[in-house]
This record gives sequence, C-alpha cells and structure tokens, in this order.
Amino acid sequence: MTALPAALTLIPPGHPLVGRVSPPGSKSITNRALLLAALASGTSRLTGALKSKDTVLMAAALRQMGVSIEEPDATSFVVTGNGKLTQPDGPLFLGNAGTATRFLTAAVATVDGTVIVDGDAHMQLRPIAPLVTALRSLGIDATAETGCPPITIHGKGSFGQGRVEIDSGLSSQYVSALLMAAPMGEGPIEVALTGTEIGARGYVDLTLAAMRAFGANVEQIDAGTWRVLPTGYLAADFVIEPDASAATYLWGAAALTGGDIDLGVAPDAFTQPDALAQAVIAQFPNLPAVIDGSQMQDAVPTIAVLAAFNNTPVRFVGIANLRVKECDRISALSTELNRIRAGLAREEGDDLVVNSDPALAGQTLPARIETYADHRIAMSFALAGLRIGGITILDPACVGKTYPDYWEMLAGLGVGMMAGE
Repeated sequence: MTALPAALTLIPPGHPLVGRVSPPGSKSITNRALLLAALASGTSRLTGALKSKDTVLMAAALRQMGVSIEEPDATSFVVTGNGKLTQPDGPLFLGNAGTATRFLTAAVATVDGTVIVDGDAHMQLRPIAPLVTALRSLGIDATAETGCPPITIHGKGSFGQGRVEIDSGLSSQYVSALLMAAPMGEGPIEVALTGTEIGARGYVDLTLAAMRAFGANVEQIDAGTWRVLPTGYLAADFVIEPDASAATYLWGAAALTGGDIDLGVAPDAFTQPDALAQAVIAQFPNLPAVIDGSQMQDAVPTIAVLAAFNNTPVRFVGIANLRVKECDRISALSTELNRIRAGLAREEGDDLVVNSDPALAGQTLPARIETYADHRIAMSFALAGLRIGGITILDPACVGKTYPDYWEMLAGLGVGMMAGE
C-alpha cells in the first residue's frame, strides 16, 4: 500500500489480531542521537533508527550545516561531524517536527553566523517563547516575533556559560534542547527549572542518557537543576530502541480485539515514558476512572479511543500540554469521538472525559475522522475501526511523520481497508 488514498475506510476484522510486529525505532531517541552525533567529533553509527518525515527533516537540516549523514540501510545513519555546526545557506525548514525545531533552536546558537529555524503552518502556531527567553538569558541573540517559529538566532560559535532558567510547563523539549547544547558552552552551564512542573520528565531522562553515551559530563544537582561541563561530544555507536508511542497502538489493537501481538520487546525493556501506557491498557475494559496522562502524553490518544469501549467512563487529567502538540489533541479527541457518536466525549477545562459505551463494538457507525495533519489522531482512531464499521480516516498519509508502515502493519495482521470517499 505504497500510494495511499485521500481517505481510508477500515473493515473490522471480526477476529483477534495475532502476530508479531516490530515497531519502528523511537522518533524521540533518533532525533536526539542525530543531533548529538552531528555535534560530535568523528563518525557515529546509529542503528535501529526511525526513518520518517520528522527524522528525515532533522537529517536534512544537519546536512545543511555541514554534517555528513549516510544511510546504509533502512534503519541506520552514519553521521560524521567535526565537533561544530556551520552556517547554512538558507533557513532550516522542519515541517511540524517539534523535537527537531526545539532541539535545533538551541543547538544552532553554537553556529558562528545567523540561522533561521522555521516550520510549516502548524509549527508556526506551536510555542517556542520560553526557550527563546532562556537562550537570551545566556547572552544568545535569539528572536521569535510571534512567540512561535520562525526563530532567528545570531550565533557566536558557542553556547555561553553560567546559569539558565527555563519554564518547562509547556514542553520538556525546551529542557532537553538546552541540556544537549550545553556541552558546547564556553564554561559550565547550569540548567534549572523555574518550577516543579515539567511535561513528561521521562523524556529528559532519555536526553541525559543519550548525552552521556556521546561523552557529555552532566550532573543532576537536584530535582530541577543540572550542571553540564563544556566537554563537547565524542562520536559513538548508538542503538536506538523501538518506539514506545508506536507500541501503544499495538497494545491497544490487541486489547480491543482480544488478540496477542508480539512486539519482540517486553514493556519493561523500554526507557521511553510512553511505555507506562502498557500497564494502563492491560486493564481494558476496566480502565481506571481517572488517568493521569502527564508522563505519557503521546499515549493519551490511544487510551482515549480505547476508553470509548470501556465498561465505565474515564477522565483524563494532566494533559493540558496536548493542546500545543501537532494539533490541539484534547479538542481533536473530543470532536472526533463525538463524530462517532454524539455525547461520547466532552472537554472540561483541560480534562477530557470519555463517556464509555462497550455496546459500540460491533455496530456500524459511519464517521469520517478528521486527522488535523496529526499522525497520532490518525493512528489512534484507526483502532476504533477495528470494532466499529464505517470508520474512515482522512489524510491517512499523515502517519508518515513517525510510522510510515502503519497501514501495512495493520493489513499484515489481517485488517481490511479500502479507499474511502
């Protein structure tokens, strides 16, 4: 299924989904590893990597800044850097790739020259002001007139030194961006949170582990402060684990159909925070009445669709950050669940309440699901089509952002599909 139609209608399989599926590599870890390898001196080999729209955009931006990146096979990058990035010949275009945009906004401050970091119309609505403010406090000339991309950075060839404070309430990616750039400083840098709140702290742990693998010296002083020495980075061979966010769709498909899908990796072997979702999904159809999604944000759409079939209603809390993802995911989830059946979901402040109805399974409820150019909305609502007839996913190709083979994977498990109208 190489050329996807504008809309795709799923045919409920009518049987448990059973088989073995290897999820793609982690997008989060791939983009971290690409950047760190690009900043390192020498040749790094990244294996198990994800090749998707987001990682392709990251690699292209790094190539614009003088980094050699070869792709010997479908899951590997060979990255050769000389310890610094050079001024690109034009703006860096990163589509709607949040990790790439946030990470590079900080990293390009190490360039000796002016760099513009930009994205598509969706990215230009995603906030970046807290990171820009933090960069300016380090003496870096950075501006974002709208508080969102594009960002203009006039780099001086290093990342400065001293203490930088960051409000991470909107995104842990701001913290990760500062941490990864900090070893390129003129002296030690302390990265400190301005409050205790941080979205998906587990992703900061991913960042720290990747940094140390490439030779960084970073010490956690307290729960919200890290001290990073100006060591630069060294080339390394780095293995990228499968994507836990992608795994949630497989865990969800198995739960919804009573199936058994072997991912080839145990849930507790993941280091990504979204793997926490497996323990929640395993409770289906008796999901908890209240689910805190703060530390597994990308898994919330998957669990919200499962909740539609749960025995009792489910309230999702701690998910305010979902409003500034690829789309406003709280609004999108509520709107599209109600498209399947009126009253199935509602927003209460930044909470999402799903009014579960196990009787939905087996019904035919024609619904054309708007995906808002958001891969996670497309993939999560496809799960509804495993139990409800007539579910049509609009713009199915948007899954290419993180899981290009998603539809082929479902077909391989026995899920029928046809071009929608």
